[in-house]
Amino acid sequence: MVSFSLNLSLADDPKPIGDKWADGDFTIGPTYTNAPELTVKDGVPRGAVTEFVMKSEDSAVYPGIAKKQPGVVPYKRKVWVYVPKQYVADTAVPFIIAQDGGGYVKTLIPALDTLIQEKRVPVMAAILIDSGGGDAQGRQRGLEYDTVSDEYAGFVETEVLPRAAKEANVKLTTDPDGRATMGGSSDGACAFTMAWFRPDLYHRVLTYSGTYVNQQSPVNPKSPHGAWEYHENLIPKSEAKPLRVWLEVSENDNGAKRDEASLHNWVLANQRMAAALKAKEYHYRYVFAKGAGHTDGKITRQTLPEALEWLWQGYKKP
Repeated sequence: MVSFSLNLSLADDPKPIGDKWADGDFTIGPTYTNAPELTVKDGVPRGAVTEFVMKSEDSAVYPGIAKKQPGVVPYKRKVWVYVPKQYVADTAVPFIIAQDGGGYVKTLIPALDTLIQEKRVPVMAAILIDSGGGDAQGRQRGLEYDTVSDEYAGFVETEVLPRAAKEANVKLTTDPDGRATMGGSSDGACAFTMAWFRPDLYHRVLTYSGTYVNQQSPVNPKSPHGAWEYHENLIPKSEAKPLRVWLEVSENDNGAKRDEASLHNWVLANQRMAAALKAKEYHYRYVFAKGAGHTDGKITRQTLPEALEWLWQGYKKP
């Protein structure tokens, strides 16, 4: 298990150290160890992984950004579908979506094998989706992940999930409490965006170094500060939604030394997210990682199993 120590500057209602179920603000590091759950023990049932490719010309939502840039038009995205060995055919199974999915194949899948076998999370599937390519403004990935709207969630719902279910021969639940979404950096902000705009589809969110900053392109007049709007306006000014949110940021994350006016300080943005969620009495856990950088692999490898366990608290199959 990961041992958490309290960041008293962030938490005025501290929780017991080591309480894996607690909401609140925590600090880890500066040294890290890979979680043992990532090494699947002999005898643990291994889930099946189905891989397929989606092409830009087949998408009605994201046909590709019309610029002559490598990896933009046309593009291909890989998708991996994990189905646990314990899955019972023709039954609706809960699942988690991972953006920039290829980056989580070696962590999320073995973690789920272990956690499912140990009954620490429900028997669940995972759909790991790569972006359409590029990064940030003017690129397909930036359009998909940094846009503050329901468009990407709609893409996943109408184009990815039906294909994933067919390719892997699995039935995915329509219960939003049985659907989670995760990612790091821009795809972390995207994960939150999916649930924020479509709480009828997703109730559980896990983000590493979430890009809750002003990186949206093209500019949307409804959210002129991009994902910075979440902690600046959207969360404080909206009724609480039925979301459960685990979020992490690192001490040396992107823009850590930039001022607030830049709207591009990841540390400040994630601290503000935690404060906004706390003020609205969300179930949230905020983890500050000492001595670490942006979407730092050693943080994911230490925290992911326990983050998943915390994220799936309270789930009851319909």
